[in-house]
Amino acid sequence: MDYRYDHILIRYGELSLKGKNRNSFIKQLMVNVKKALKSFETLEFERQHDRMYIYLHDENAEQVSEVLKKVFGISSFSLAIKTKPDMDEIIQACLDSQDLDACKTFKVAARRSDKTFPIISDQMNRLVATAILKNSNWKVDVHNPDVKVVVEVHKYAAYIMTDRIEGAGGYPVGVGGKAMVLLSGGIDSPVASYLMMKRGTHIECIHYASPPYTSQNAQDKVMELAQQICGYQGDLLVHVVPFTNLQLAIYQHADESYAITLMRRMMMRIATGLAEKRHAQAIATGESIGQVASQTLESMQAINEVTSTPIIRPVVCMDKVEIIDLAKKIGTYETSILPYEDCCTIFTPKNPVTKPKIDRCKKYEDRFDFETMVNDCIENVESIWIHPKKEDKTEEELF
Repeated sequence: MDYRYDHILIRYGELSLKGKNRNSFIKQLMVNVKKALKSFETLEFERQHDRMYIYLHDENAEQVSEVLKKVFGISSFSLAIKTKPDMDEIIQACLDSQDLDACKTFKVAARRSDKTFPIISDQMNRLVATAILKNSNWKVDVHNPDVKVVVEVHKYAAYIMTDRIEGAGGYPVGVGGKAMVLLSGGIDSPVASYLMMKRGTHIECIHYASPPYTSQNAQDKVMELAQQICGYQGDLLVHVVPFTNLQLAIYQHADESYAITLMRRMMMRIATGLAEKRHAQAIATGESIGQVASQTLESMQAINEVTSTPIIRPVVCMDKVEIIDLAKKIGTYETSILPYEDCCTIFTPKNPVTKPKIDRCKKYEDRFDFETMVNDCIENVESIWIHPKKEDKTEEELF
């Protein structure tokens, strides 16, 4: 990061197209930015129609920038020096913002938002460039400069910037309602979680644990994945469901080939119950068409049949390579491939049915009191808060 920046200027991007919803989207973005940066206690925030500004005070600009990169709804942002809309102060700020001892090429791009400012953009470009040339060994390159010095002049302030840092894009988390995401220890579900948040959906996660058949390492792995994705929305609640008894009952009363289908049906029933308790409008999964036996269209139809809650599958049409690439981008891949098996992997039958019949699913389910067992799972869930870079804690009063 370069020299003496005192502000960060945030650009909204896609939010500019939201018409009447624009103000509510920007308001939510401000809430999310403040939440993400709550550990930086001296920051000050200002929200305007087309920009958001953060006054850094003495906070570390690089550390603040790393957090901002994960906040959905930000198109891009820049480190900036704020000064008075005075040409002498603007020139001095441009000089202060750079290491002029290095040999670089540069370009100046000035813009007057305030048309009453007496110096037009082209004149500002020349004045700033002349000052840099006189005080350094830099050279002008208008096509491929090493440094682009951007000057924005507004009515009450001017901002000098050089870096344009790409944001996470998408919509601010929270504007799209809430969804319960089924979070396994695999590659796909953390990616699905990321994509849900990117479209503005606040998520809570559900993990199905089957001790002693699944280990504590498997659950720890899921919590680590939750830690890795929670930075995109802030605090994240993970509901750990005790699934062992229900899984064993399925194997006792149903043909082994239908076990996975029935397990997924039970998972959807539990997720539906938790969604109702937590006031969520949808369930999301990491399923992709044809990837495994339970992800054929016939299987999805049989699984969907047990709930009227919308089921969203963000990676449904992505191939495995695309999902892996995105997992690597968001930093979850290396954790996902750790060799700790989840409940579905442990109980996978040798020959799972790929085209299950709904009436046959119901026939097997009628053999035992699954409704009581589903309710027991919901009532005995353990809900754990995950915080960005902070210790987890159990939420004891949610249920």
